[in-house]
Amino acid sequence: MPGSQRARVGTVVWGLIVLALAALIIISRLGIVTLNGTYVLIGLMIGAGAALVIGGLLSARGRDKETTTGKS
Repeated sequence: MPGSQRARVGTVVWGLIVLALAALIIISRLGIVTLNGTYVLIGLMIGAGAALVIGGLLSARGRDKETTTGKS
């Protein structure tokens, strides 16, 4: 559909990272849990990397289906 635009995977992933960091900061400030900054960063980077790779693969797969003409 030429008129509709989808959100970019990178934009969604970065938005989720910011929300996760904000939630973790609030939780740690309330004293509910004690967080180790190194482990939090490692977990966020692993999650973000996985989300970017999976999102990129799904986006590429969806794009391939849209451009298929039915001829081989």
